[in-house]
Amino acid sequence: MGSAPSAPRQPDLLDGLDPEQRAAATAPRGPVCVLAGAGTGKTRTITHRIAYLVRSGHVAANQVLAVTFTARAAGEMRTRLRALGVPGAQARTFHAAALRQLRYFWPRVVGDRQWDLVEGKLRLVGQAAHRAGAGTEPEVLRDLAGEIEWAKASLVGPDDYPAVAARLRRDTPESPERVAEVYRTYEKIKNDARLLDFDDLLLHTTAALEEHGAVATEFRDRYRCFVVDEYQDVTPLQHRLLDAWLGDRDDLTVVGDANQTIYSFGGASPRPLLEFTRRFPEAVVVRLERDYRSTPQVVELANKVIGAARGRPAGSRLRLVGQRPDGAPPRFAEYDDESTEAAAVARRVRELLDAGVSASEIAVLFRVNAQSEVYEQALTEADIPYLVRGGERFFDRREVRQAMAALRSAAADAPAGPLVPQVRRVLAGVGLTDQPPAGGAARERWDALLALVELAEELAGTVDGATVGHFVGELEQRAAAQHPPTVEGVTLASLHAAKGLEWEAVFLVGLADGTLPIQHADGDDVAVEEERRLFYVGVTRAREHLWLSWALARGSGGRRTRRRSRFLYGLVPEDHPAARVPRGLPKATGTKARCRACNGPLMATLEIKLGRCASCPSNLDEDLLERLRAWRVERARELRVPAYVVFTDATLMAIAEQRPTDDRALVSISGIGATKLERFGAEVLAVVRGTEPR
Repeated sequence: MGSAPSAPRQPDLLDGLDPEQRAAATAPRGPVCVLAGAGTGKTRTITHRIAYLVRSGHVAANQVLAVTFTARAAGEMRTRLRALGVPGAQARTFHAAALRQLRYFWPRVVGDRQWDLVEGKLRLVGQAAHRAGAGTEPEVLRDLAGEIEWAKASLVGPDDYPAVAARLRRDTPESPERVAEVYRTYEKIKNDARLLDFDDLLLHTTAALEEHGAVATEFRDRYRCFVVDEYQDVTPLQHRLLDAWLGDRDDLTVVGDANQTIYSFGGASPRPLLEFTRRFPEAVVVRLERDYRSTPQVVELANKVIGAARGRPAGSRLRLVGQRPDGAPPRFAEYDDESTEAAAVARRVRELLDAGVSASEIAVLFRVNAQSEVYEQALTEADIPYLVRGGERFFDRREVRQAMAALRSAAADAPAGPLVPQVRRVLAGVGLTDQPPAGGAARERWDALLALVELAEELAGTVDGATVGHFVGELEQRAAAQHPPTVEGVTLASLHAAKGLEWEAVFLVGLADGTLPIQHADGDDVAVEEERRLFYVGVTRAREHLWLSWALARGSGGRRTRRRSRFLYGLVPEDHPAARVPRGLPKATGTKARCRACNGPLMATLEIKLGRCASCPSNLDEDLLERLRAWRVERARELRVPAYVVFTDATLMAIAEQRPTDDRALVSISGIGATKLERFGAEVLAVVRGTEPR
């Protein structure tokens, strides 16, 4: 395996940090809260803080536990800590940290053989649903699994679930009582089989620390300093585990941005971040607002997006200040249909590639994964390589597994010498050529092998004397953490999957009402504001080029009944062709909706949907509303979907107030686009007329 590498080169820790980053890095031990806006260097700041505490003798490297939410982020943190000379500090996800601790303490806490992790949760959920008399269709099982995960993350047991779900008005795939029975049965099946799911890792580790004093004492002797990244995304369960780790200590650094809270559906809440100084009145608070990622033009747009949010708490009011040179203004575009939009995006991607932008520095981001297909087709037709984030994992690819096997064999008897040439020779045996193939699957395989070479170059540049054996160890660590290297190809990803990433050029596509904000958020101001934050996350992924587009119809030749996203109002330049008033809004309003009764501006989501101020008199037809609700119940039952998927309560109220008589009037109501019109339009109009809908 060769001799051990020498210690990584150690730069002066504080060089290159701005005043706020330096203040966070050098804050004394104890509670520290870093409010870090997008692109402000939060990972750099917290890794330098860990290194500073270690170098200053405040804590040993192996006494630090840093936790984050994705394996990729944890892997990035470990890489940076190693480069700063503190490879002994632990950086893991909550679940990986809990799994490691649980395996260690299991013999003392439980005593018998360790339980295995669940593989394929849906199989167990399906068994539970069948026994409980619930639906077993794939989409129903996914929703049931999601509700169980939310309940466990929120520390809600099966017995309490119905009351909590009713209080929070959750949209459940079955009745709350039926969901609770599925949840209860799932837990029994799982426990009888001596299996653990991912939430159990946190629950059991928390219980071990809370209920076994000797276990807690040993753990707290081992770890003295804690760092939590993306603190706005912690769930009640994760926070309880963090409290169990801490005990009565306060050596805690948290980093987060309430403007990027986008996982409320999974139980996440920014409340611990916003209330940190209430819990720790003596905490040091540092605000990072200098944006080093994006051009001032992108930063300005991002500030406008989040500045329009309603009900922003004081702790979330970060205003980014761009630090990069000026760049091109964001581009807006409107198209007749989705295929035309996708073709235009592909053409613009080709222009960027021809101008020298790497394919891996370009991303197409959308609200839901179903939007990916049309862009996959457009990029394929343009002969542009792409990667679907969330698709096949890098380390599961056949050529990568072959490469790692060859490297392991080579590591056993590799001669001394520079790492990169040796890696190139090994990979030549599994298909790496000097020149790339023309395209297609062969080019994808070549790009994956080249990414391994680039990773070897990175290791050689960081660690003196690195060998093939050390490189294999690095790859195995990355594979375990699912921290892949960069592969050439345009990234296609949902906005949720894009969190924590950045690209030179970003295309935000499909920005139509009903998609962003998503249809089922309509009528719920809290949900709509989370959709706005999701849009903000998308905007702040771009460094240089930002493209925002939407289509008025889904298919070619379809009715152009969609409207651009309400989040774009006030963003599209007034002289832009797409800045015209969207269909369905009064002509005199410009980009502001106004009340049809008093002509005052409408701000709240429900007001915009109803077309009137909350204080103006309603002309709601109560009988019609009841008929609409009865129709919705029947259609939801037939489709086996929650009622809100057909239409939200707010949409039904708007219909009952405005009593549309034709398609044009119907689609003028926010929340009714081309898809809803095609599926339900004729039936709704029949209900309004008082005739049978079929």
